[in-house]
Amino acid sequence: MKALTRFWVVPTVLVVWELLGRAIGDTDFPPPTTIVVRMYELWFSGPVTRVFLTDDAIGNILPSLGRMFGGWILAALIGVVAGIFLGRSRSATDYVDPLIELGRSVPPPLLLPVFLPLFKAGLATQLATIVFGVIWPTLLNSIEGARAVDRTYTETATVFNLSKLQRLRVVMLPAASPKIFAGLRLSLSLALILMVLTEFIGGTDGIGYQLLTAQRSFDGAAVWATIALLGILGYVVNSLFVLAERRVLVWHRQATRNP
Repeated sequence: MKALTRFWVVPTVLVVWELLGRAIGDTDFPPPTTIVVRMYELWFSGPVTRVFLTDDAIGNILPSLGRMFGGWILAALIGVVAGIFLGRSRSATDYVDPLIELGRSVPPPLLLPVFLPLFKAGLATQLATIVFGVIWPTLLNSIEGARAVDRTYTETATVFNLSKLQRLRVVMLPAASPKIFAGLRLSLSLALILMVLTEFIGGTDGIGYQLLTAQRSFDGAAVWATIALLGILGYVVNSLFVLAERRVLVWHRQATRNP
């Protein structure tokens, strides 16, 4: 009941949009029903054997998701490992802190002219842009999480004579995981945005490339359908991540509720 009360605004907006779209009759501002029909035609009218996915869906949606998750996972691995190390080494952080502040201040799309000569146009350039753009939330949150580990935990690990690998697995990662997950969640949203931007420039497939093609073809319904698809993908990916986070950090919620 509470969920219905919370989301009543969504159908209201859709109804108003539908009425306005039909009254205006502008192809650049189609009603939601037209957008849904165009989404079905573009991506979900395929055969049952392919889970109703069309050639456009397989040729654009799947490569985009592969690039997004590939760049995000690579950035997550680098960010967490480097963040844990820097968070436990104050001297190392002092050396690289100016570079971190400089790197996080540079908008990732501006580095495309740098990455293009280095990696040539293609997957490597797209992944490099995504990794550079999304690594900072994970790195900074991992550093903060490692610094915030209770000293009692590290002293207990010393008393039990745990190895460095055991300390990392048993003490550091669990204690820093709430901060790490916060950075991973933010970086996942950025990965979706950068995935689209990299496909605008030099892309030959993907959701962003399809959006650009629809815009150049003056296909307003396809433009809105692609935007709606990106919104749905962002919502689904974020929801799945939140579910995974709750499963992994169930002990943290219980500890905060019962101090």
